[in-house]
Amino acid sequence: MRTNENERQAEGSLNESAQLNSQDRCVSSVCRIIRCVSLALTQVRQRFISMPKTQDELHAASRDFYAIAKFPRTIGAIDCTHIKIQSPGGNQAENYRNRKSWFSLNVQTVSSADLKVLNIVARWPGASHDQHIFNNSTLKMQFERGDFGHFIIVGDSGYRNTKYLATPFLRGETSAETLYNESQIRTRNVVERSYGVLKRRFPVLSLGIRVKISTVQLIIVACAVLQNIAIDAKEVEPPAEIEGFDEMLAATAVPDCPNMERSATGCQIG
Repeated sequence: MRTNENERQAEGSLNESAQLNSQDRCVSSVCRIIRCVSLALTQVRQRFISMPKTQDELHAASRDFYAIAKFPRTIGAIDCTHIKIQSPGGNQAENYRNRKSWFSLNVQTVSSADLKVLNIVARWPGASHDQHIFNNSTLKMQFERGDFGHFIIVGDSGYRNTKYLATPFLRGETSAETLYNESQIRTRNVVERSYGVLKRRFPVLSLGIRVKISTVQLIIVACAVLQNIAIDAKEVEPPAEIEGFDEMLAATAVPDCPNMERSATGCQIG
């Protein structure tokens, strides 16, 4: 009797161990697929994410923005959004803790009038200030160089007002300043709307991503590429309120992944 009981316990332990090993292999496979697909999408980002360049594109973008609230010469709205991550650990971990006390990447984007992502920077820790990110961006260098001519972008009061980045008056003391602020705020609202649509379309960006930082960056840019593809394809925007959204977030969580590296022949788990 005791021997039979011991055999059953041993068999149960082997089955449980086999299940755990199978689950580990599944998680590893999911993580590898996520990284490889994200990497493939980021490699074609220039086809889908770009600022207007030609005179026709610049004037078309300006007309689209002018139609919103009659704010002239605008070709994009800039802002940053925080994407929640797990603590990266190490001596630099606190650099990723944002002002709300959770770990994140502070991601800069420029939005078009129809909510497409025209420019994205997804490499700065959560403690980084929006202006600092812009100061160190290729986009600022392009504006300083005059690549966009007399056209401008709009941003909130977290940015410094310049000849190519229009921000609101802190206090609208005259009717003209008040009118300017109203137009400017309505015009730049598209970038906030783009974040809402992006995070509803890809709930993992709201839930938080529990993989290594380099993979988080790939996932964020990949989602931006897919967002633009969806807009070009005239996909219906995700509704502002989704029934069972919290449950969906929990169900679509990216699993904790082992460290993943890219080899010369592709993606592999290391």
